[in-house]
Amino acid sequence: MPAGAAAERSGWPQTVGEWTVAIGKDGDGCFLSRRYDRLGATTLLLGLDRDGTNHLSVLNANWTIQPRDRQALDFRLSKGRYDRHFVVGIAADGQQGFATSFEWRFPAYFATSAFLHIDRGRIPVERLSLEGSGDAVATLRRCVAALGRTGADATKAAGAGTGIPRDPFAESVSKPRRARR
Repeated sequence: MPAGAAAERSGWPQTVGEWTVAIGKDGDGCFLSRRYDRLGATTLLLGLDRDGTNHLSVLNANWTIQPRDRQALDFRLSKGRYDRHFVVGIAADGQQGFATSFEWRFPAYFATSAFLHIDRGRIPVERLSLEGSGDAVATLRRCVAALGRTGADATKAAGAGTGIPRDPFAESVSKPRRARR
């Protein structure tokens, strides 16, 4: 492992109350997780990648949703809701559940909410406390920042996602070709 990568990984994972924040296996982002002591031991994970995308996974040992199954679930936070939001079935660590992603603001809504309720139509899927999620999401963002940004991600983060260089007049930028007559 290169010295820079070792430095990025030092200090992780971190425990923040009931939450654990760690670097993802692929190194492209970090995730926070929490295991709930209930029938089937529900596990909630919120991942945040260096490019700002997020993904939410919820798993339980008793659930029968199959990998790659598509479902529409309702998600209600104390600070908003997502009706008929599509999820995809997954399996990990002896549990089955689903994964989905939301718009870039979702981690902020997650951080300021007291709960996450998930329903499949009129059938309750899970009722999860998000107590302490504000500090956990702040730590998640620090974890992602510690990974740094890739070249494309740095351009996007700087708001230059249009392909326009930061300084189009710099000598390092190739000179335009002269038009032929």
